Amino acid sequence: MTGREDDRLAAALRYAEHGWPVFPCVPGEKAPVTRRGFLDASTDPERVTSWWSRNPDRNVAIATGAPGPDVLDVDRYRDGSGFPALRELKQAGLVPAPQAMVRTPRGGAHLYYAGTDQRNGHLARHHIDYRAAGGYVVAPPSAVAGRRYEVIHHEPSAARFDWGAARDHLEPEARRQPQRSPERDSGRPREVRHLAAWVAAQPEGNRNAGLFWAANRAVEAGDTATLGELHKAAQAAGLDEREADRTIRSAQRGAESRPFAEREREAG
Repeated sequence: MTGREDDRLAAALRYAEHGWPVFPCVPGEKAPVTRRGFLDASTDPERVTSWWSRNPDRNVAIATGAPGPDVLDVDRYRDGSGFPALRELKQAGLVPAPQAMVRTPRGGAHLYYAGTDQRNGHLARHHIDYRAAGGYVVAPPSAVAGRRYEVIHHEPSAARFDWGAARDHLEPEARRQPQRSPERDSGRPREVRHLAAWVAAQPEGNRNAGLFWAANRAVEAGDTATLGELHKAAQAAGLDEREADRTIRSAQRGAESRPFAEREREAG
């Protein structure tokens, strides 16, 4: 095990000890390894150690929303940046001191706050997202495309970020509806074709997790045709072709790796 790989196990255990549920992602990517993604996140040190002892190069992800942290995600692209919006929010007194600030691989930032039950949010025009209940972030010392997530600074803080106030300040005119996952009944899903439209509508920050969740539902239903539709829908949502392909294959591998009896029980 190399130093960097050992760092990931150590970091995952530190996050778990802090009470933040963690789970592994594909090495060098943001796609979950576990079948249910952030729903499989755990603070159990034995489970965490098992995940990274077997595969020490996996990225470390934290499930956001209490008991995990809430995270303000400031993106930076060639055609735009979320830092002007962040400055505007700071000037309005809406950005309390975070527990930590992390530089992301593309030069953006993650600001960590005390976890709440707020929902995920997305303001595409301002290049900012909010990761809370039902979301996750990839965390240091993970890397994507060869570039690492790095802690810029951290300090004790119990501050909470009010996403609703920030959203209303930046886009007071917008009408918003919370993003919800399609419900699954207790038995085998009878119809999963509608999931493609749901995946296509996912905002940045939820696209990988949404595709992974939907692909698992399609795999459980034995609907391979829908997997192709999900692949197209993910690209329409903004994922590149290779990333969408890797996420769907990850869902398929997860199903294949589970015992037959377990798959039958889950399918109803």
